[in-house]
Amino acid sequence: MRGTRWILVAAIVLVLAVGGPFVYVHFIQGSAPAAFRLSAGGTASSDGESVPLDGTWSVGPGSQAGYRVGEVLVGQKSTAVGRTDAVSGDVVIKGTTVESGSFTADVRSLKSEQPSRDRAFHHRIMQTSTYPSVTFELSKAVDFGKPPANGVAKKVQATGKLTMRGTTKPVTIPLTADHTGTTIRVVGSLDVVFADWGIPNPSFAGLVTTEDHGVLEFLLNLKHGAGAPTTTTPPSESEEAPAGPSGGGGPGGGPPPGGMTPPTVTPTTLAPLELGSG
Repeated sequence: MRGTRWILVAAIVLVLAVGGPFVYVHFIQGSAPAAFRLSAGGTASSDGESVPLDGTWSVGPGSQAGYRVGEVLVGQKSTAVGRTDAVSGDVVIKGTTVESGSFTADVRSLKSEQPSRDRAFHHRIMQTSTYPSVTFELSKAVDFGKPPANGVAKKVQATGKLTMRGTTKPVTIPLTADHTGTTIRVVGSLDVVFADWGIPNPSFAGLVTTEDHGVLEFLLNLKHGAGAPTTTTPPSESEEAPAGPSGGGGPGGGPPPGGMTPPTVTPTTLAPLELGSG
C-alpha cells in the first residue's frame, strides 16, 4: 500500500508539473499580440486632405515599439511581448529621398502582460534606470523612388546606428511604409542576438528558458510637421522592485506558475492603409 501511495503522489506531482504550465500558457496567458503590419488595400482619407511628402514628418499618436521573444515555460512554448508608446523622433524628406531621421523609445515605460517579467526586464536585463532609451539614427539616405500606386505598400531598407543598453552598432532594418493623405506609417523589425548587445540571456534557471535572440519591432505613425517633445512617466517604485527568486519573467525568467495577471497589452491590428503619391 505504501508503494502504491508514493506512485500516486508521484503521478499527481507529474500532472501538476506538466499540466500547470500547459493550462497557464494556453488558457490563462493567451496568445501574444500579433506582430505589427500594414494591411493591404484601403482608401484615402475621408476628407480628401493631403500634404506633400517634402518636409519634416514627426512621430505621432499610435506609434509603438517593443520586443518579441520566444520562451519555454516548463516544456510549454509561448511568446513574450512587451511594448511602449513613448516613442519620439522625426524624418526629413526631400523629393523622393529620406535625407535624415532619428527615433527614440523610452524603455522605462515598456510593459508586457506580466509584472514579474517587466521587473526582470527593467532591472537585470535592460537596466533601464541606467539605459532609459533605445535609439536609432539614420546614417544613409533612403531613396524610395517613384511612389507606387494607391494601396501598394513600399518596402525599403534603413541603414543606421542602433543603441541599446549602452551599446551602439550599425544595422540595416527592413521597413514597410505607407503614405495616405496626411499620414505616413512605417513598420519594421530587426532580429537581435542578445550577446551582441551585452544583454543578459533572459532565461530563469529551473523555470523559463528563452532563445538567444529576440525581435525589436515598431510601428511609426508619422504626421507632417515638427513634433512636440515626448514625456513619459517611469514605472512606479512597486513596479520597479527587483524580482525575487520566484519572480523573474521572460524575458528574464517568464511568469511564475502562481499570481497570474490578465493580459493588458493593447491589440495592434491596423486598419487597411494605402500608399498615395503625396
